[in-house]
Amino acid sequence: MSIQDQPPVAPAFALEDLRLWVPSSTTQALDAKRLFDIAVSLALIVLLLPVLAGITLAVAVESRGPVLFCQRRTGMGGRIFAMFKFRSMRVMENGAEVVQATQNDPRVTRVGRTLRATSLDELPQLFNVLSGEMSLVGPRPHAVAHDHYYGARIANYAVRQKAKPGMTGWAQVNGARGETPQLRHMQARVDLDAWYVEHHSFLLDLKILAKTPLEVLKRRNAC
Repeated sequence: MSIQDQPPVAPAFALEDLRLWVPSSTTQALDAKRLFDIAVSLALIVLLLPVLAGITLAVAVESRGPVLFCQRRTGMGGRIFAMFKFRSMRVMENGAEVVQATQNDPRVTRVGRTLRATSLDELPQLFNVLSGEMSLVGPRPHAVAHDHYYGARIANYAVRQKAKPGMTGWAQVNGARGETPQLRHMQARVDLDAWYVEHHSFLLDLKILAKTPLEVLKRRNAC
């Protein structure tokens, strides 16, 4: 969808003004989460090598262009990083205007439609987790263009940057994924992300990881 031209409610969010903020967790807990991220992401990369190779071949054969799509996303503390996905579209939007994918989006390739429906296009983010830019669990990172837009219209939007972004999150396992055609849809997602930032724990992360495959199988709001 195109980002709707809605007036901002307040200049509540500016990436250049955001400072690194460490959640109210012990250093030991954060270190343990990092070790868990490294162990699991590395194990999954090794185990899924045949799947990664198969997807790479399918994307390359179907359409011209790079196999991987690299897009600037906002991480913890407002830090910008390059997030990887398998390319599922015929476009490579990564600038000041990024149009969200919609149901039956004509920009999505045939292979890409399957990848997006099953979330297999997200697998390259295991390398983002391994490098420390992302975590297995946390608020899903948005394109920088969307951060600027929604940050000026949703008062608590910046709370999302108080935790490391994740491959999956509390919002996603509660059905808040896919397109956000109206501002209230993004507000609902942000509220779920804010709840996670306030209540996150190792046990909650395990619960989210356990629910993620079930949510993917439902294909709820996937596009």
